[in-house]
Amino acid sequence: MQRRSFLLGTTTLALSQLLVGCADNKQVTLNVQLLKGSIPGQVVNQFSQGLQQKVQLKFAPVEELQDLFQKLQIWQKKTNTTDEQGWRRTLPFAQSQRATKADLVTLGDYWISLAIEKKLIQPLELAKIKQWSALPKRWQELVTRNDQGLVDPKGNVWAVPYRWGSTVMIYRRDKFQKLGWTPKDWSDLWRDELQGRISVLNQPREVIGLVLKKLGQSYNTENLDTVPNLEKELRSLNQQVKFYDSTRYLEPLITGDTWLTIGWSNDVVQLIGRYPQLATVIPQSGTALWADVWVNPAGQDKQPLLYQWIDFCLSPGIAKDISLLTKTNSPIPTIITASDFQESLRSLLIMNSDVFNKSEFLLPLPSPVAAQYESLFAKIKG
Repeated sequence: MQRRSFLLGTTTLALSQLLVGCADNKQVTLNVQLLKGSIPGQVVNQFSQGLQQKVQLKFAPVEELQDLFQKLQIWQKKTNTTDEQGWRRTLPFAQSQRATKADLVTLGDYWISLAIEKKLIQPLELAKIKQWSALPKRWQELVTRNDQGLVDPKGNVWAVPYRWGSTVMIYRRDKFQKLGWTPKDWSDLWRDELQGRISVLNQPREVIGLVLKKLGQSYNTENLDTVPNLEKELRSLNQQVKFYDSTRYLEPLITGDTWLTIGWSNDVVQLIGRYPQLATVIPQSGTALWADVWVNPAGQDKQPLLYQWIDFCLSPGIAKDISLLTKTNSPIPTIITASDFQESLRSLLIMNSDVFNKSEFLLPLPSPVAAQYESLFAKIKG
C-alpha cells in the first residue's frame, strides 16, 4: 500500500489484469474498486479460472483509501469531507473522478464508522458468507456495528477484513549499535540518548495511544482525565520528538537525520529489504492495529458473485497468498513460518500471540472524546 514517490515497487494488478473476461451485456459482472497493491493480480486470475460461469470481472486499483471513501460519497451524492484528515496511512487526498458504482470497495477499518454514519455502505448478508466462521471472533467483532457505526455484538456485519498490519518502530541499526542497545517497547522512546532523534506520526490517537499503552492503559480510553501523569508523559515525549509527520517520515530515517520513527507496517515493507541499516520492532506492550476490509456500497444489489469473491479471499490458501504476496498479515489463521519471509521482514510480519493479544484496533470514539484527544494533542505540540 505504498503511496510515496520515493517508495516504489509492490505486487499490484497490472493493467492487463484489471479486466478478466470479454465484455458481454448478458454476462454477470463483478465490479471491484480496491486499494492498489492490496490484492495480487494472480489471485484475481485464480478466482476467474475457478468460476463455473462466464463472467466479467472488473478490478480497478485506486491509489488512496481516501479516494475510495470519496467515491462512496460521490455515488451517494454526499461530498462533505470535513473529517477525513485523520488516520490515513496514505498521502493527502487526491480528487477522484466520478465512476460506475462498484459492487465491492476496499476501506480501512477506521472508515467503517463514518461510512455507516453517512449511509454510504450497507450491511452484508451474513448467511451468504460461508467462510465467516473461519474468522476469529476478534475480527468478527471489529466489523459488527450498530447503525451509528459503533462496535455492537447485536449489530449488523458491515465489512469483511482481508488483510491487516500494525504500528511499528523503525530504527537505524548503525546508530543503535553505537548506543549498545536496541528498542523493544514504547518506554524506550523516553531514553535520554534519543532526545531530538525520533519522529512520530502526526495523529492524536496514535501518539496519545502509545503513551496510554506505556502507562498500562488502552488505546481506546474514553476519559483521559482519569489517567495519572498522561499530560506529563506526553510533554516529556514531545521533548524527544524532532518532528511529527504521517507521510514522509521514512526519508529522514534513511538519510540519518532521525534514528527512530513510528510508522505503519505497510509503509515499511516496501523498502526495508533495500535498506539493510533499517530494522523494525513491534512494541512488546502492544500496538495499534489496522485492517483493510471489503464493503458493499449502499444501494447496490448483493449479487452472488460478490459473496463468492469474499469467501475466496477468506479461504486459507488464498488468505496465505494475499499475506505473502502483499507482505501483510491475514485475519484467517494460516501456517506462516519464518522461512516464508526474508529475514528483514520477519520481526515486522510475524507477531507473537502475546503481543497480538495486547494490541488494539483504534475503535471509533464518541465525538466529545475524540475532540478531547485532538485538543490535548494540539496543546502538547503547541
